[in-house]
Amino acid sequence: MNLAAFRQSLAAPAPPAGLTPALAALWHDAHGDFDRAHDLAQSDEGGAGDWVHAYLHRKEGDAGNAAYWYRRAGKPICRETLDAEWEAIARALLERGAS
Repeated sequence: MNLAAFRQSLAAPAPPAGLTPALAALWHDAHGDFDRAHDLAQSDEGGAGDWVHAYLHRKEGDAGNAAYWYRRAGKPICRETLDAEWEAIARALLERGAS
């Protein structure tokens, strides 16, 4: 799946089958379901979910918690818009074949 197909899947009522927890978290975040997105990111601790977890805490305005998860993910604290970060994470995970 590429980014365009992933974005198209957002029109569906449920995420596509076979997504990793991190990508499913991004899908649910785009649908406004923070709690489900957070649960999925947290379930992927030590993996790509740490990066999504950081993004989610940044989005909710919890900079301290976000910084912790960025460190765990080995990523710098993002200074881009939330939309740009969502896209960067999705693109990176899809390019890695994470779906």
